[in-house]
Amino acid sequence: MARRKKEQTRVDLSAFDQAGARVIDNPITTEVEDSYLEYAYSVIHSRALPDARDGLKPVHRRILWSMHEQNHRPDRPYVKSARIVGDVMGRYHPHGNLAIYDALVRLAQDFSLNAPLIDGHGNFGSPDDGPAAERYTESRMSREAMLLVGELNEGTVDFKPNYDGSELEPKVLPAAFPNLLVNGTSGIAVGMATNMIPHNLAEVVAAARHLITSPDADLDDLMRFVPGPDLPTGGQLLGLDEVRRAYETGRGVVRMRARANTGPLEGGRGRQAITVTELPYGVGTEKIIEAITDEVKGKLIVSGPRKGQRQAVRLQGIADVKDLTDREHGTRLVIECKVGVNPQALLADLYRLTPLETSFGINNLVLVDGQPQTLGLKALLEVFLHHRYEVVTRRTTHRRTKRQDRLHLVEGLLIALIDIDRVVALIRASDDAAAAKTGLMSEFGLTDIQATYILDTPLRRLTRFDRIELETEQDRLRTEIAELSRILDDESVLKQVVSDELAEVASEYGTARRTTLIDGDLKEVLAASVPAGPLEVADDPCQVILSATGLIARSAAESEEATEGRRRSGRVKHDAVRAVVHSTARGRVLLVTSTGRAFKIDVLPLPVLPEQSGTVSLRGGMSASELVPLEKGERVVGLAPLGGPSAEGSPGLALGTRNGVVKVCSPEWPVRSDEFEVITLRDGDEVLQATWLTDAATEALVFVTSDASLLRFPAKLVRPQGLKGGGMAGISLGAGAEAIAFNVVDSADPQHGDPMVVTSTGTQVKVTPFASYPAKGRATGGVRVQRFLKGESRLTVAWVGPRPVGASNTGDPVELPAPDNRRDGSGEAVLMGPQLVGHHIERD
Repeated sequence: MARRKKEQTRVDLSAFDQAGARVIDNPITTEVEDSYLEYAYSVIHSRALPDARDGLKPVHRRILWSMHEQNHRPDRPYVKSARIVGDVMGRYHPHGNLAIYDALVRLAQDFSLNAPLIDGHGNFGSPDDGPAAERYTESRMSREAMLLVGELNEGTVDFKPNYDGSELEPKVLPAAFPNLLVNGTSGIAVGMATNMIPHNLAEVVAAARHLITSPDADLDDLMRFVPGPDLPTGGQLLGLDEVRRAYETGRGVVRMRARANTGPLEGGRGRQAITVTELPYGVGTEKIIEAITDEVKGKLIVSGPRKGQRQAVRLQGIADVKDLTDREHGTRLVIECKVGVNPQALLADLYRLTPLETSFGINNLVLVDGQPQTLGLKALLEVFLHHRYEVVTRRTTHRRTKRQDRLHLVEGLLIALIDIDRVVALIRASDDAAAAKTGLMSEFGLTDIQATYILDTPLRRLTRFDRIELETEQDRLRTEIAELSRILDDESVLKQVVSDELAEVASEYGTARRTTLIDGDLKEVLAASVPAGPLEVADDPCQVILSATGLIARSAAESEEATEGRRRSGRVKHDAVRAVVHSTARGRVLLVTSTGRAFKIDVLPLPVLPEQSGTVSLRGGMSASELVPLEKGERVVGLAPLGGPSAEGSPGLALGTRNGVVKVCSPEWPVRSDEFEVITLRDGDEVLQATWLTDAATEALVFVTSDASLLRFPAKLVRPQGLKGGGMAGISLGAGAEAIAFNVVDSADPQHGDPMVVTSTGTQVKVTPFASYPAKGRATGGVRVQRFLKGESRLTVAWVGPRPVGASNTGDPVELPAPDNRRDGSGEAVLMGPQLVGHHIERD
């Protein structure tokens, strides 16, 4: 069959020959090969790959050139994108309008480019959605685009005919900054592809300037300036070892990860949430939500022997996903966790199973002198710098030529002004312009250009005043020509000009780094980022601790048997704490502030204090301002349990204020509100301490005042009040005195140690057994707790409770003196007396 067709073809060709036609007998394989090679060459050079010098593909270059010609500049009004697309398509780029508009849209997207080259007005799309049609959007060049086209009119680059030979277009743009590295690009040619990642403009310029002064710099030197890519969407980039490999060879794979934080869900009533604020490059929120939905429900298998079945669910612990992204706040994807779910473990699963963590394959394939080459970081910078050297050289030559031409004319005018009367007389006596020009050239030694210019100059300009201006202009032109000649004659001066211009670009257009770089081997970084612990946290007992310096943390959740074993073994945790309440890992506690406000907070997000040899440091705690919105000067003064055995049968929360007011707040907390007031304070008053009562029959309330008085009275003397109550008189204050300490003491509980009273005047510190102070009635004056020495007039620190310890404002321990049974003693001198006083804690 094939042989018969071939014979038939030969017969047909023979017939053409007999008719006198010129027929070329070309095998079909050769014809296909030749045609395909021409097509491949056209795609590679005219469509898919960027030029290493300006970093642009032909369509992008033609868009900017057309807008430059039509004066669509940053200081001009926006014009319809359809108008730009039509001009580009009709004059320079004979392809479809959709292809041109897609290219224009990408140049305007700030989530695709670090330095957008189009200033767009309207809907130019998002990582998930496409843009509006070209008839609805408007465009003009951005300020950064002017850096690419700004020197086109100074002979800096070569031009070529457009597709029909009717106009000219630039072969390359002058490009005043390394656009290819700054904005990156991607494209698919025939048998090859390019995929270049964006970088920070200021960092790339710094590396280029270093390469100007140190041409032999190696890759490690350059990476001091360009440590890694900088993506317009921010996020994190993992494993700089892969980045270095890509910079060295031009190929590599980098791992990108979204930036997310965990914390309480606003209005979530105990739930935790993961808030994503920055996404990997090229990933949108809708793609994340779709992936989460697939993993939560199980992906549907659409091919293979099990077609129509669903895979097992791999992602658990998610209650809801909300996309709160907007123009004002940027990316904000909130992933709500189910109750009791460890958000850090869930985040690790999200990184593993969804595009919150994805890869970017780097392939730096570009055109260098028309040939496709894969270049590393240093080679890319060198190609750009050589281009800039040529651009500045041609620009300088153009400027010098313009000034030399002008100087030639100025010198001719000055010659004519020396004897202006003879010049005028010669021109009047001439029969025509040609005779006048010949006479000027022969009589005054002028050139043809000078004589023509003099004849074209109005007589009124040839005055005495103009001569002064011309002489000044002559001197200026000679100075400028000398400076331009110095640039052309000295290579080091040329390089310095290029370096200075790059510095100006970085100073004006440089931005701070958006992407966080995480150094190390990719596998090691990924392994280290996996959090320890299960996805769901058991609701085991724990303690919530408030330190004397205002830090909040929790102890590790453990079973009651382990807790009892720890207590019996005598392993005691020591640190200066202000309050401790018992709760569970998935429970909630009440946080009380000095302004009388109370906040419900979750225990699970609190940092777990690391334990070493039975001792724990509270410096690993979390600042209260990270948990609740504190006002200026407001501080946390107490904790209370919310539910559980600790809250059952309690009279409520005891509060003491600076004005000597005491209140026991009934534990009837609002159900639907996570923030409320527990006491109504008068102007100028504040809460000193809020302590949870366990048994009003055995506990005592204690005030210590600035004039060294202590009052203790039974807690049962204070009637519980509701949230709106303002309390009652607790202690009678002397003139000018104020309460400086308040606490609850249970002297009938020897298990926690004997209560002590700690007082300090700033230099003298005294510790006295609590039993030395007699009980009195509420709203009375107290008894003396310290005798003032000469020059002392008030107490600065006081604390009442078991196992006292002292600490400085920074939390450093201060050793307290031995107990003194004299309640009115003057104490002992202590170096840097305690600014804060707390107590030891035991797990019991």
